[in-house]
Amino acid sequence: MQNEAWRGMTVTMKHYCVKKCTSALPCWESAVVLSDFSFPWEDKVAPATRFQALWDDERLYFRFECHDEDLVLGTGATLKERVLASDRVEIFLTPDLSLTAYFCFEMSPAGEALMYKAAFYRQVDWEWSCESLKLEATRHPTGFTVEGSLALQDLRDWGVLKPDATEFFAGVYRGEFSHLADGTVKPGWMPWVSPGTERPDFHVPGSFGIFELVA
Repeated sequence: MQNEAWRGMTVTMKHYCVKKCTSALPCWESAVVLSDFSFPWEDKVAPATRFQALWDDERLYFRFECHDEDLVLGTGATLKERVLASDRVEIFLTPDLSLTAYFCFEMSPAGEALMYKAAFYRQVDWEWSCESLKLEATRHPTGFTVEGSLALQDLRDWGVLKPDATEFFAGVYRGEFSHLADGTVKPGWMPWVSPGTERPDFHVPGSFGIFELVA
């Protein structure tokens, strides 16, 4: 899976090793740190962002730590409005890079999660949800942390984690919003994998990398 062909092109994909938990609770000190998030569509330094993941026989655990001294929290009437107007972190999972189906989790510092299933290009089923998602978020003066988990059986049921496979396609992202002097909010977009698009867009095959479950 290291070199994936898509539309006649072969590309070397970014790779992240998800270590196995050896205790009842996730031991984040043992997890590999993924920190190479960037602003591909802006010429500025990205704020510090740390992503980690672990797994056990039942669940995939994840954790984002984000430096952010200008936190933006949406105040809309619905969960969707609030999350989309907030700083947030995101995980996308897909069975393959055709993106015939992919599964999205956008999570705010308030601990709310916007979940949806989509198909290329941006054909979104907003009614879809994932009952196995567990989520916690904490805020502090210099940023926020989002920590959660998903049932591995769900990844199998969605076709993301194939039978006897240890690798699957995943994208991890951060939406970094900023208050401007005129009272408006400026959005900024930080992927782990730069998709090479002209405009900000996570909903394309090029924004995905490979996660591998290792002992």
